[in-house]
Amino acid sequence: MDMKVTIWAMPAVGALLISGSGDVLAPAAPESCRAPFVEAVEEPALDAIQQALAEHLSRRYYVAASRTERFVEVAYHAAHEVGLDPLLVLAVISVESRFNPIAESVMGAKGLMQIIPKYHHAKLALYGGGEEAVLDPESNIRVGTRILKEYVRRTGTLEAGLQFYNGALWDGSAQYAQKVLAEHRRLEAVARAAENGRV
Repeated sequence: MDMKVTIWAMPAVGALLISGSGDVLAPAAPESCRAPFVEAVEEPALDAIQQALAEHLSRRYYVAASRTERFVEVAYHAAHEVGLDPLLVLAVISVESRFNPIAESVMGAKGLMQIIPKYHHAKLALYGGGEEAVLDPESNIRVGTRILKEYVRRTGTLEAGLQFYNGALWDGSAQYAQKVLAEHRRLEAVARAAENGRV
């Protein structure tokens, strides 16, 4: 005779039916306690140029591909929101932090775009403010992009805006701007190769 053993237990969370087969069953939660079913929405994939940039940056800076993909995606969105070239934003991140989201300078600049929180309270407040916002990669890219756009507008040229962003407006040789623009040219070459199917 085949016997099935059923054991009833009453833990604090609710009754469980444990059958002899090893299956654990819990009674269904009342409708009022159930969370609404939300279907997962898959993020759109990066286009071929963005993917090539993410792979290049991942290899160059030894950062996980999934991270650089997200950074590239956010940089593109943030740059388009304010009317900047996304490759310029990626070039600034490359020079400022080498894609290290927790980078911190001796001057107190933090995150991917090396934002100094004490000078940008209002912009950071839009993303929760304080340490959390400045070290959150997405918030950091969005705020840094807005700061860069503001500095380019205030100074009147891209070179001066980059120098101002770095706190080196006084440097007549514009070394920082030249470094960022050289990185921008490297990223443009990667983008052109991807566009021509050579990546």
